[in-house]
Amino acid sequence: MIVPTIQGEGVRLRGLEQRDVDDLLAGYGDAAVQRFLPPLPVPFTRAQAEAYVSDVAPGMFEHGGGLYAIADPVTDRLLGSVGLDKVVPNRGQAELGYWVGPWARGRGVATAAVRALTAHALHTGMERIELLTHRENALSQRVALANGFRLEGVRRGVLPNRGGGRDDLLAYARLAGDEPGPGARLLPDLPGGELTDGVVTLRPLSPGDVEFYAEIHSLEDVVATTVPPVAPSREKIEQRCAWAQSHWLAGDRADLIIVDAATGTPAGEIGLYYQEPGTGQAMIGYSMMPAWRRRGYPTRAAQLVSLWAFAETGIARLIAGALPTNLGSQRVLEKAGFKREAYLRSRLPGNDGRRSDDVQFALVAEDLLRDGARLDG
Repeated sequence: MIVPTIQGEGVRLRGLEQRDVDDLLAGYGDAAVQRFLPPLPVPFTRAQAEAYVSDVAPGMFEHGGGLYAIADPVTDRLLGSVGLDKVVPNRGQAELGYWVGPWARGRGVATAAVRALTAHALHTGMERIELLTHRENALSQRVALANGFRLEGVRRGVLPNRGGGRDDLLAYARLAGDEPGPGARLLPDLPGGELTDGVVTLRPLSPGDVEFYAEIHSLEDVVATTVPPVAPSREKIEQRCAWAQSHWLAGDRADLIIVDAATGTPAGEIGLYYQEPGTGQAMIGYSMMPAWRRRGYPTRAAQLVSLWAFAETGIARLIAGALPTNLGSQRVLEKAGFKREAYLRSRLPGNDGRRSDDVQFALVAEDLLRDGARLDG
């Protein structure tokens, strides 16, 4: 059959050909591709690559979908592939998937290919395109958001994995009637990737922070302020670090490491939890390693997060809580400009079925402006 050629921004989508077999082998043999695509045969052989070109790709077109080569528009070299599968004709629905070879990454190939195929599909009869991705695959989530796909939820156990189990996947979708352009984000990226005042630097939590995160969350006084007050398992720690960027992209949480700017040493953590986008209210929480306490670092971190939140997001009000006995944390909040607003009885779950009271503080943008003017005067 004749496969239509689709022109994109810096890419060209065409049918797979036998001359693509070597690059197809290299791509499907890449660890990153194997990690996130449905389980591929290992090793992926030349015979299997040739079968993809001669049988698998044409078969997808016959069932209403299609598997395209992502080609360089100048050299025509294979850069990856993108396709539509799992077509439901009576719903006008299909699932989009793609991969990009390591020789073509970092130049917007995936975003351009997904944009081109999505536009083609929606203009030729499709009404709904789904893109499913692992939560730890933040790059794929960025591709989805850049192309106007919206996060709809989690598909539990939707993808078989190599261990014999099944993986949950995030479900993004784009409809024919959706507004063009990138999807809106509640929590944008930090300018330049970090926040700093020259004394402390805040950077996003990452998979490389597992050991530090495990250490700080094993401290007795940190566990005591966790909800519920139970030390997280190693599995939960690894998951929190691996999923941090995904939560940020989804707009529900921004996890940050507090770093000593002079030495680059991790000193603590601070998180912003966007609980109520509808009312513009979010919450912050923080913890410090003992060696870095009493230096004003959490106050600085809270101020940096507050300034960013009010300037770059739709957040209009920040709240934070502290145990009645945690006078140090209350002083941190007051120095950061937060005002005490309430004493909430039995708000937090404690140990042995008991509950703890919570002293709640709040900060609004006007507080920062007023306090800043007072300092300038």
